[in-house]
Amino acid sequence: MKALPVEPSSMPLAIGSRLRSARQTRRMTIEQLAASTGLTKGFLSRVERDLTSPSVASLVTICEVLSLSVGELFERPQTHLVRAGEGLGVSLGGQGIREQLLTARSERRVQVIRAEIEPHGVGEEEMYSVDCDVEVLHVESGEFVLKLSGGEFALSAGDTITFPGREPHTWVNPAAEPAVVHWTLVLSGRG
Repeated sequence: MKALPVEPSSMPLAIGSRLRSARQTRRMTIEQLAASTGLTKGFLSRVERDLTSPSVASLVTICEVLSLSVGELFERPQTHLVRAGEGLGVSLGGQGIREQLLTARSERRVQVIRAEIEPHGVGEEEMYSVDCDVEVLHVESGEFVLKLSGGEFALSAGDTITFPGREPHTWVNPAAEPAVVHWTLVLSGRG
């Protein structure tokens, strides 16, 4: 059996932006990285801008200082595409509402839900809360009233409101026209 020849890619692998991001996440200046690695600021700047490629030894040193595995630089980012109308159907309650999860089911940091609310659609009769740290509600079209324990907020297309995720709330579409809203649930601190 003959092995298929694999031609090397002529496309350079851009790792500089990942190194810069890792450095900045650690609140480290390029001067501090230079001092810790023994490499020059100019060289590190060129590496971060993908103008030069470091040797394996230099790359390992940089990664050790940044507490980053060399392999992480070459991993493809995890992406999840949901095409319009193809979101997973979910139901958080209410009448006259169709909800779709727009983020990956497995996503544990944030969830985005698109909701189409019929005219005069209503949320739960009793206020409820969602187990998340922060909720962001954006009205794409129509009118929407968010009812919190501290009062009501009449929202129109383009309006966005942010509130604590565990805040009891409910909602209503007061209009004779449909409304489309996006709920973003921030789930930080979960594994």
